Amino acid sequence: MDCLFCKIVSGDIPAQKIYEDDQILAFNDISPQAPVHFLVIPKKHISTLNHLTADDKELAGHILLTAQHLAKESGCEAGFRVVMNCEEHGGQTVYHIHMHVLGKRQMTWPPG
Repeated sequence: MDCLFCKIVSGDIPAQKIYEDDQILAFNDISPQAPVHFLVIPKKHISTLNHLTADDKELAGHILLTAQHLAKESGCEAGFRVVMNCEEHGGQTVYHIHMHVLGKRQMTWPPG
C-alpha cells in the first residue's frame, strides 16, 4: 500500500511520535499551524470518515479520548481545536483518517 500514514505506522517513514499504543499513533505535524499541532491516527488503514463502520466505534472513541488527553498534556487547558477532513471537498489530502489537534493560540472561525 502506498499510504503515507501506513508507512509512518510501519516505521518506514520517521515521525516525531508523542504517543503510541496497539491501536493508534500520535505525532507532531510536519507543518504546524499552531504552537501545538499534532495528528492522531489509527494504525488500521481507514481511507476516510465515510469508510468507518460500526465495528470501528471503539477505535473512533479511543482516537477522540486520546486527542483530549494529549491536548491537556500539551498545555492546552484554555482550549484546542480538533479537525478531521473528509474526502476532496472536505480538504482531505492524505487518505488515511487522521485528527488534527491544534492549540496554544486563539483559534478563529473561519479557520486561519
